[in-house]
Amino acid sequence: MIFSPPGDAPHRPVRRRIARTLIALLVLLPAGAACGHGSSSGAADPEPPAPSEAPGEGLSVPAAPELAGDAPTPALGPGIEDRGPSWSEETLRSLTLRQKVGQMIMPWVLGDFAPEGTEEHDRILEMIERQEVGGVLMSVGSPTEVAVKLNDLQGHSRIPLLVASDLENGAGFRFHGAVHLPGAIPLGGATDYPPLMAVGATGNPGYAYEVGRVTAVEARALGIHVPFAPVLDVNNNPENPIINSRSFGEDPQAVARMGAAFVRGVQDYGAVATAKHFPGHGDTETDSHMELPVIGVDRARLDSVELVPFRAAIRAGVGAVMTAHLAVPELTGSRTTPATLSRPILTDLLRREMGFRGLVFTDALDMDGIDRNFERGEVAVGAVEAGADVVLMPPEPEVALQALLDAVAAGRIPESRIDASVL
Repeated sequence: MIFSPPGDAPHRPVRRRIARTLIALLVLLPAGAACGHGSSSGAADPEPPAPSEAPGEGLSVPAAPELAGDAPTPALGPGIEDRGPSWSEETLRSLTLRQKVGQMIMPWVLGDFAPEGTEEHDRILEMIERQEVGGVLMSVGSPTEVAVKLNDLQGHSRIPLLVASDLENGAGFRFHGAVHLPGAIPLGGATDYPPLMAVGATGNPGYAYEVGRVTAVEARALGIHVPFAPVLDVNNNPENPIINSRSFGEDPQAVARMGAAFVRGVQDYGAVATAKHFPGHGDTETDSHMELPVIGVDRARLDSVELVPFRAAIRAGVGAVMTAHLAVPELTGSRTTPATLSRPILTDLLRREMGFRGLVFTDALDMDGIDRNFERGEVAVGAVEAGADVVLMPPEPEVALQALLDAVAAGRIPESRIDASVL
């Protein structure tokens, strides 16, 4: 993915394409500002606003809470409008097809610091320097390890890497202590909040905003641009083995209020929020890490439950959406086609009907719900054909890259479609 070097222009609105989503929101930050133990950016506890009562399409989301001693939102990188012939467009023109496809692939990276010359360091550099992947998904580690590692990786990438991480309960959800002995070595830690269901139980969107705000501040201090949060699945199935307390709750309107507030907290402080898992993973008894769940409800039910929080997040300006590896026969006519590979879901519903103009990430493609049922190269191609912009955690990144190149050569995917995701 292409995003520009640092600048000093103010925050810009989210746009449809990656450049318009990321140039407006992101800036490469020095990683030396890694979070200290239990840090929450130094702000005093806010007095959260009263919860909104407005349901459905008229859903209102509270303004940012007043924070004692809070500084203004920091200036971020320049928007695409500020550069004339933009850096991103000029860079896109300079890339080969192989380089452009590489920008759509995001592999997983462990958060420990691998010294130069080690097998692990060489493996990562192979992906960055030869395959020219567009970003990395950062996993667990201490703030110090993660910051040092990301600075090192950015220095090896021709185009600044987009960095994401699963930060559902704050940056401390992943980054605390050491990789192999979490919490046992005093290497510091970011703020670790309770699961989102506990935040939802307060009934107050102001708390959701504050969790999003602190998550963004600490993520940016580590060099992470895209927190994969909030979870907007409505957890209305008590047998759900995978979402459960990761959700704000079982009430669609409450999840919508909390989720939209979380989104604003993240994006007001310079990171890109990610609404997941579209079109909704709450009413399942199956873990998509293990097999493919099926959501067997009709469209009226989807509109009144599963889609409600996503519509609210889109109205709040959410910058990214993550797909779900589950089948929705009502939308696709199939019990075996996952949403991740469904054009009716990702393009017709999400883009055209719901008006989403941001970035679409697949969920991790190494999950058995999709990896056991489809050929690995074909999964990457199918996801892009369906409407995804970023292929997340393919088990074999080089296979995904080559499959996409072959699909363009065969005429299955126009090169203009690749350009649309990369720019």
